[in-house]
Amino acid sequence: MSVSFTSVAPVFPVRSVLAALAHYGKLGFDTHAYGEKSGDEPVYGFLRWGSVEIHLSLTRNLDPDASTSACYLYVDDANALHAAWQAANAGGKVVELEDTPYGLREFAHVDPDGNLMRVGSPLKTEPHLR
Repeated sequence: MSVSFTSVAPVFPVRSVLAALAHYGKLGFDTHAYGEKSGDEPVYGFLRWGSVEIHLSLTRNLDPDASTSACYLYVDDANALHAAWQAANAGGKVVELEDTPYGLREFAHVDPDGNLMRVGSPLKTEPHLR
């Protein structure tokens, strides 16, 4: 088959698209609501950071404690992003950084709707001293 995948966009369920857009906007994402509404609430939203895109879907009966939605974001500097997200004080939970046995420096962010973002960058190794 000669079909190529060009991108992927995970879809996170959220109880309020407007609240989720505000949350992710504080973290530095460009945000946009889709025009269709359910009452006063958009039914869909978009998050973008460079070439990375995540979608938001209105799910009014969502239980954040039971959410299993997750994605992994590879970034060039997990330390810098972790510091920025902690300083943003956007809500949710930002878990401490750690070095993993699989060669990544990573942390996790859980948004107020229970969606998990794991974030990592390659460990920087020191050149051998000669």
